[in-house]
Amino acid sequence: MNENGACAPLLCTLPIDEHRIRRMNQEPIFLLSLPRSGSTLLQRLLAAHDDVSTAPEPWILLPQVYALRERGAFAEYGQVPASRAIREFAQGLPNGEDDYFDELRAFVTRLYAKASRGKGSYFLDKTPRYYFIVDDLFRLFPGGKFVFLWRNPLAVVASIVETWGGGKWDLERWRHDLFDGVSALATGFERYADRAHALRFEDLVTNPDDSLGPLFDYLALPYDPAIATNFAAVQLDARMGDRVGTGRYSALSTEPLDKWKSVTSTVVRKRWCADYLRTIGEHRLSVMGYELQGLLEELDAAPAGLRHLGSDLIRPSASRAARAGREKAAKLLWNRPRQ
Repeated sequence: MNENGACAPLLCTLPIDEHRIRRMNQEPIFLLSLPRSGSTLLQRLLAAHDDVSTAPEPWILLPQVYALRERGAFAEYGQVPASRAIREFAQGLPNGEDDYFDELRAFVTRLYAKASRGKGSYFLDKTPRYYFIVDDLFRLFPGGKFVFLWRNPLAVVASIVETWGGGKWDLERWRHDLFDGVSALATGFERYADRAHALRFEDLVTNPDDSLGPLFDYLALPYDPAIATNFAAVQLDARMGDRVGTGRYSALSTEPLDKWKSVTSTVVRKRWCADYLRTIGEHRLSVMGYELQGLLEELDAAPAGLRHLGSDLIRPSASRAARAGREKAAKLLWNRPRQ
């Protein structure tokens, strides 16, 4: 108001919107994990809290961050020249790429606010392949929260085979997830451990209070044990996301913990899994909360047979050949001379 008690012209035309004010202070939570790690379950548990809103796998930040990258994406207009042009443009801004990232942060934050529809002080973005942009996420959102969810790598492998592969042992299609993803997430957690929180899927379903209590403490939110049952009412209906797990489990269950043993129960599959664990390595597994020797012993003790021997040998070989062709084509494209 002015000295005569009248409203200032512009300000009085704007209605007071408490939800809008709350959204302006909303921070994101990024749930970082491999696909098939139980992230949809944890997403629903978090979204059962009144102060957390979410949407099924936005993926919104991947193309935005990749706009500056020459490698890793393809575009009809040419990813390489476009990324060079955008990066040069960003570097020419008053504060260089910092200005670009500031505007990107503001853009995505506004989208999160619209998606939240006024609910909560957090918006949860659960997009498994954000492991490709871990460093960028921490740079973009200095006030954000970062939750790393780990799961026994052999259970992740088995879940991919069962749900995405139709039971067929053909893991080349998900090589980035199984190899690059593990490395990126373990490295990222080590690098930003002071700003992040980690928990294991196995602990979550076995002792939910012991896992969720510290997680909500990290988020500075009160924890109600009823969340462990109320999450069943949280529906995340969309094309992307885990529709299988959402439909199958309306309550916390330990039933998935040993299912990997039946999926990997052939000679070829057990050998692949042992090699996979050794490739991940003792150190990265330790970061994730697992012991290499213990997992190898558990794998060795699981039953094995000769079932599917032929298809388990032939199908991966064909997929490796196809992947080699794609990688060769990508190198030719990415290494083209500058235009």
